[in-house]
Order: sequence, then structure tokens, then C-alpha cells
Amino acid sequence: MQPNTGVLTLGDAMITFNPAQTGPLRFINSFDRKVGGAELNFAIGCARLGLETKWISRLGNDEFGRVIYNFARGEGIDMTNVSFVEGYPTSINFKEIREDGSGKTFYYRFMSPILTLEPEHITEQLFENINVVHLTGVFLAINPKNLQITKQIIKIAQKKRIPISFDPNIRLKLWSIERARDVYYEIFPDVDILLTGLEEIRLITGFGEESELARFAQQFKIDQLVIKDGENGSKLYTNGNWYREAAFKVVPVDTVGAGDGFDAGYIYSCLQQKEFQERLRFANAVGALVTTVSGDNEGLPYLEDVLPLLNNEMIIER
Repeated sequence: MQPNTGVLTLGDAMITFNPAQTGPLRFINSFDRKVGGAELNFAIGCARLGLETKWISRLGNDEFGRVIYNFARGEGIDMTNVSFVEGYPTSINFKEIREDGSGKTFYYRFMSPILTLEPEHITEQLFENINVVHLTGVFLAINPKNLQITKQIIKIAQKKRIPISFDPNIRLKLWSIERARDVYYEIFPDVDILLTGLEEIRLITGFGEESELARFAQQFKIDQLVIKDGENGSKLYTNGNWYREAAFKVVPVDTVGAGDGFDAGYIYSCLQQKEFQERLRFANAVGALVTTVSGDNEGLPYLEDVLPLLNNEMIIER
């Protein structure tokens, strides 16, 4: 492993059924089977950019579980800490995609295999050669005990001086905003890099203005507060300064997974020690490319796909 390229994440994964046509789900009769999940999408995004990526998860000991396992392994992700469990079916979801590229997700993840993961499964050995730990609110939303697992991860990461990246990734179909706020505010003091959407952080904190967000970051000692704002681009607050970067112009086909791709691009840029402005630009490019392909992770680019866009050698606006 090259120095500064090790990423650790954990979370549930699902079989995603993508509609064969756009429109309300009740009128769709056929679907394509895909693999999805916020943390797995992030792991795939990191692996395709060339980072050594370790994923901790549990899968049902069923056909869908094996589909996910083989797919992730084929992406080059370290699957040492992904295991199959009996009696817990692999989670699934159905996506609805409208003509403008927007969509909804319908989850069927009761008794998710990730419920069998316990705090004692998180050991220091998992953190060998790891330079960043990336967590999301999806894992926290699945079960209350996952907060203790998350705190165990944070405890070991801090002991080893490994920075923590966190994306709230709110899933209000899994828990209430009140419960989400309570849990997030327990996590924020330990977060080094907070990656969040503008509307998302406003929903969580009630803050949307830059001055308010800056005070929030200072209060919780968040080193890098990264705000994702879709077609409006992104911005970063760090060391008392705001940095802003415009979005790349694309015609979106499917926006699902763009935030996960942005996260992967930003963490890649951090590990490459890029300047703050360039971190935003690189992450914007990854997120933009994701939206041009249908599917949760099909559009996650390889490094050689991102560079032409960054170098203004690719025309992607139609």
C-alpha cells in the first residue's frame, strides 16, 4: 500500500432494483438488478480512484448477499471484514426515477444483516494502514446500538490519530429528524471532516447562512465543513475561511449516488493533500460524472475518467 491511501468505512448494502422506465413506481413493471448502499457506494468510489479501501459489513447468506459480495470484491475492495449471516435476508430497495432525473427510494431492510454487527467486532487490527475513517448517518439510522459501534470506531481512530469523515446522509424513512439530531450532535464533536448537503445541514441545525455555519463548525471544532449544493456547486469552511467552487454543467440522468461520489472524491483529494479549492473542484467533478449514468454506483468514475473533465478536455453538457 502506498502511504496516505487507506480508507475504512462500514455499513449496510442492498440489492437495488432500478426501474426500466421513468415515472411513478406504481406504473413500472420491470426492473434492473443493481447493487447499492451509501457506504458501499463510497467504498467503490474510493477504490476506483485508486485508494486502498476496507469495508466492514454483514450480508445475508443468500443469493443476493453473494451478488453484493462478488461485486464489491470485483471492485478491489478489501472484503476481509464482510461476512455472511443466517436468518437475516439481504436488504433490498426499489428506486423511482422521474423524467427530470429526480427520484425516490423505497426500502425493504427490516432485519438487515448489519444488525448482527456488535461493538466488540470493532478491533484495533481493523485500523492497520488506514488514513481516514468515513462514517454515515445511514448506519446510525438502522438500529440504536449502531451509535455504540460508531463510538467504538471513533475511540480507536482517535487513539491512532486517524481523522474521521462523516456524512449525515439523512434517511427520514428510517428514523425521525428529532432522533437523527440527537445522534448527530453526539457525533459532531468527534468529526474532522463533515460532508453534508446545504438543505441537509439546515434541517439538522436550523442554520443555512455562512456565518451561522462557521460558528457551528467552530463550536464543534470541525476542521473541514464541506457543503454540497448540487448544481450550485460546493463550498468549504476551514481555518476561518470559506472556499467556493462552481458545479460542472451536466444533464443529469440519475442523481442517486452523486453525494457518495462527491465524498469519495473529496477524501481522495484530502489524502493526495490537494489545496482546498482543488478538493472541491475534484469532488464536484466526481459528483457530476455520477449523475450522467443511471444507477447507484455505475457512474462512479475511475481517476482517468475524472482528469479530462478537470483539464477541460471533456464536453458533457448537451
